[in-house]
Amino acid sequence: LAREKLRFLATNTLKTLPFEHIQPDKNYNWLNLTDNDWDELIPISAKRVESIHEIDIIFKLYSTGQLSGRDEWIGDKSSDNLFQKMKFFISVYDNHGHDEFDTKIKWSRNLKRRFERGLREDVDFNLIKLSLYRPFCKFYRYDSKLFIDERGATDEVFLAENIIIGFNFGSLAFACLASDTPLDYALLKFGNGGTQFFPLYRYTEDGQRVDNITAYALKQFQEHYKNKTITRLNIFHYVYAVLHHPAYREKYKLNLKREFPRIPFYDDFWQWAGWGNALMDLHLNYETIAPYPLQRIDKPPNPDKPPVTPKAKLKADKTAGTIELDSVTALKGVPAAAWDYKLGNRSALEWVLDRHKERKPRDPTIREKFNAYRFADYKEQVIDLLQRVCAVSVETMKIIDEMSED
Repeated sequence: LAREKLRFLATNTLKTLPFEHIQPDKNYNWLNLTDNDWDELIPISAKRVESIHEIDIIFKLYSTGQLSGRDEWIGDKSSDNLFQKMKFFISVYDNHGHDEFDTKIKWSRNLKRRFERGLREDVDFNLIKLSLYRPFCKFYRYDSKLFIDERGATDEVFLAENIIIGFNFGSLAFACLASDTPLDYALLKFGNGGTQFFPLYRYTEDGQRVDNITAYALKQFQEHYKNKTITRLNIFHYVYAVLHHPAYREKYKLNLKREFPRIPFYDDFWQWAGWGNALMDLHLNYETIAPYPLQRIDKPPNPDKPPVTPKAKLKADKTAGTIELDSVTALKGVPAAAWDYKLGNRSALEWVLDRHKERKPRDPTIREKFNAYRFADYKEQVIDLLQRVCAVSVETMKIIDEMSED
């Protein structure tokens, strides 16, 4: 192929080659130009607005998810193991000299600067909190202002109860997911993208709750639909539904790769707000939804051999509708629709399977001292989670299919 290109260039002059004249769009994009009504839609947000004056956007504040810089240290499936890791980490950090940085823990540019400024923090079990690490996978995180590199607007958003809409930005496949806990920057990360989020509320330094959906947005929706009863929460649900709409994602696919979403006015506001409310209820409450009745198959033990811990596998066969958990247990009867609910290039079920595999830690200290995760210890929890996420996936696809028919 390379030789053919070189041969072509060697045997053709510029004068003989046909060229197409391209004009960039207003954002100076030369490639993948679009021909749609994107610019007429309401921007979901803009760069963080610091003043009290609102501009023509839906959400005043947006943020990135948390970027720890040391995921293996700062997070864990076990709160006890996380506490032991952080006790060790903080001990090394506190006793470190001012020469070469001790390689027994994970340093970063931010942490080195904080150390040189004399910042210290006592170990505190109360800082261990649940956060959404990957889709439908909550892990414990040491919620430290010192040891998490980039916290985003976590403190402003989760000073008290809140709901956020996370979405991936700058990658190949658009995805979004609601959360009522802080989320990780790589929650929906694909390629070079990262997870951003929009909260329903934000909080002032003195703890006052403030609406994050602007007065401008509320006015636009009420006037367009000629209905003064529309609330900010209704708009929040409407936005969540639109971001799941297959036709929306397809029509604005190129725009969504390089810009924050913009929101159109679809007919029947209440239908869309209802869909968004139903989707959000499923995605926030996935741990309590009635489990899908998957069939569990367990191989009987071999009486001629001593009992051993089954080998973890966590593999899916979409065609057969099966999930192989380990060498003795499988789940059957996964409906095809469950695999169709995707967040990026993986289904929700595949995210759960991937995050519960046994992995050799990259960090040598954790590999040596704190490599405590074994799938066998969480097997029953994972089976329960898979059944519930299967139910969430099926119900999500029912709603998305309804949107497609509208």
